[in-house]
Amino acid sequence: MFDKLINKLKAAPKRIVFTEGTDARILEASARLLSDSFLTPVLVGNEDEVRAAAGKAGFDIQGAEIIDPASYPKMEEMVATMVQLRKGKMTEDECRAALKKGNYFGTMLVKMGVADCLLGGATYSTADTVRPALQLVKTKPGAHLVSSCFIMKRDTGDEALRTLCMGDCAINISYEDSLDKEGNVTLPAAQKLAEVAVECAKTAQTFGIDPKVAMLSFSTKGSGKGSTVPLSAAATKLAQEMAPDLAIDGEMQFDAAVSPTVGQLKFPGSKVAGYANTFIFPNIESGNIGYKIAQRLGGYDAYGPILLGLNAPINDLSRGCNAEEVYSMAIITAALA
Repeated sequence: MFDKLINKLKAAPKRIVFTEGTDARILEASARLLSDSFLTPVLVGNEDEVRAAAGKAGFDIQGAEIIDPASYPKMEEMVATMVQLRKGKMTEDECRAALKKGNYFGTMLVKMGVADCLLGGATYSTADTVRPALQLVKTKPGAHLVSSCFIMKRDTGDEALRTLCMGDCAINISYEDSLDKEGNVTLPAAQKLAEVAVECAKTAQTFGIDPKVAMLSFSTKGSGKGSTVPLSAAATKLAQEMAPDLAIDGEMQFDAAVSPTVGQLKFPGSKVAGYANTFIFPNIESGNIGYKIAQRLGGYDAYGPILLGLNAPINDLSRGCNAEEVYSMAIITAALA
């Protein structure tokens, strides 16, 4: 999987912003990326401090670009652009203060075309990575929400199940109807989940997966009632309408999704049941538990969360990440640009 992504980047090199330029894990990953010569790190921070941190840890970051918010020559242009983006919501002084922080400054570098993508979260929370992205880069045309997926990879077992996609396991706690002030539904919950399914499927394709999308539930084709069953069933129909070229089916239980025998028994005629490789969970509880079971007991490596629905690739690291994870997520993020 990574060989294909690296070849793609070698053909069209990208620039990736790291919002925490002095972090040892970021510096180690940046040194490795620079030695591989297919991705240029843009490190946010004071140049002397970044170089001192790299030197102390023994990492060669020659070739990386270091940009300090405190001395950035286009700061006034950046402030003016952010004021326009946050018109009526943030004053000029508030924008200027926000841009002193790596997360906002780095996001604006992507917004203004200085870099192609961003990877943050080594020290910032998920909210502090996602919030600037929503406010400044915003959702792409046609997208109503930001969601996420994990790419799950293992080198053993059934070849058809070696690379999977699971979503949303990190961002949307649940799916509720969006209402206006009069109580009218402006965006149905089922449409939100359907969007997650379609975005996950498209992202899966980037990683070499021919997506067969299962809308997961504790029910298969109406065998159960209540809770999120109506949501998953309605979202299935909407997703099929939104992307008729994709193989999407549901609602179905996990055993029906992955076992051909069970799948065709419970859901006869389905092109997905028994052969699914892209799994859409009805809420974050089931999604987060599901991908971690696959990771800890199923032997899968989990890459993500990969954020979906934004105008540019911006991804979040776990604060407990290591340099290897930073390196892998940098490649994944840049390959989406």
